[in-house]
Amino acid sequence: QMPHGCMPLPSFWKMVEDTLQQSGTHLSTFCQTFETVTPSPVTQPLNPAEERKVLSLVSKHGPDKLYQVTSNISGSKDLDLTLQRGQIVALLQSVDTKGNTSRWLVDAGGPRGFVPAGKLQPY
Repeated sequence: QMPHGCMPLPSFWKMVEDTLQQSGTHLSTFCQTFETVTPSPVTQPLNPAEERKVLSLVSKHGPDKLYQVTSNISGSKDLDLTLQRGQIVALLQSVDTKGNTSRWLVDAGGPRGFVPAGKLQPY
């Protein structure tokens, strides 16, 4: 019923390859445009209490495990944390208890819980 349903097989595969290549080009262009239009998150300055918490997290977990929250997080499930933009957390596991890599287990300098990985950037 499709217009290309009666095409010879080599012509059909050529059309599919051309369509995929064109879609890939459009996706690359979109990605480049998106990266230039959206500014990267700005590192927030720390207040003295937050600075002490960061030093504690560094001593417990090391500097390579620190991440900054890029936008407010409102925990909705059990064990989810509610965090403010700019807060610093330490990564404990880059996966949740069900193997989901889009939720990370973090130490927020006291409470520990899960947050969306997409709302964290290396500090």
